[in-house]
Amino acid sequence: MDLALLRTFVTVHRAGSFTRAAALLGLSQPAVTSQIRTLERQVGRPLFLRQARGVTPTTIGDELAHKAAPHLDALVKIAESGLEEDSSLRTLHLAGPPEFTAERALPALTELTGEDGQGFALRASFGTADEVLEGLAAGHHDLAISTVRPRGALLTATALCDEEHVLVAAPHRAEQIGAGSLRRTGPAALERVPVVEVHESLPFVARYWASVFGSRPVCPGTVIVPDLRAVLACATAGAGLAVLPRYLVAGALERGEVVALQEPAVPPLRTYFLAVRTGTLAMPHIARAHEWLERAAADWC
Repeated sequence: MDLALLRTFVTVHRAGSFTRAAALLGLSQPAVTSQIRTLERQVGRPLFLRQARGVTPTTIGDELAHKAAPHLDALVKIAESGLEEDSSLRTLHLAGPPEFTAERALPALTELTGEDGQGFALRASFGTADEVLEGLAAGHHDLAISTVRPRGALLTATALCDEEHVLVAAPHRAEQIGAGSLRRTGPAALERVPVVEVHESLPFVARYWASVFGSRPVCPGTVIVPDLRAVLACATAGAGLAVLPRYLVAGALERGEVVALQEPAVPPLRTYFLAVRTGTLAMPHIARAHEWLERAAADWC
């Protein structure tokens, strides 16, 4: 049985789609379809059931995948070990949200880019949760940090850490609002206060309002910037209130540049996930970076 056909088959099985498998393999969809048909003729049985969205393996397809996949993964591991003799060939491609990746992940991983013989080159890109997961599935990234847990068998995700959200404003804004009265009035005291956010839909504020106040925000969005660090800068300058991750705003809180308008007993949380393509943790440089980030994240929570 042709190993190339088996490799294509296992990729389709994990991806659940000829289209996604073609992107991962760098082949056209017709080429993937042709290879699967060839393998089905050799086996003498259908391996997948075609559906409107993707494919589902038959019983025979599942059995073949469970038998073949570990051996193919082992071959990939052997090939990767051979490449490690030349460290210049090891490059880790990381993707994630710009703020968290820049403030947390990249500083942690730079320790692994040294000249100890075990290091690797590091390339990073930023994007939304959907963008980084799509890029990971397509083979553009090795690791992806996302606030969305991926579905399906193609990607495997591990919960990395929880991010606490804090409602903040510049000191003079807090005085105008009367932050101490929020416990009595709730969100009503904030209805006329401008908001700094990353999107017109006010995703951070809406999540905070739903979690803490049990309502939807009615405050106007005054400044919209697609980066939480810019949101913090605008809030510090007095543009309006903002909901920000505690890790990002901790320094400004300590320096008194902003103040927390509220400290709820149960603060809103958002979970980050560390995702890889299933089977790629057999590659040493990806496994090492994955383990390193998990260890570092223990101090981030």
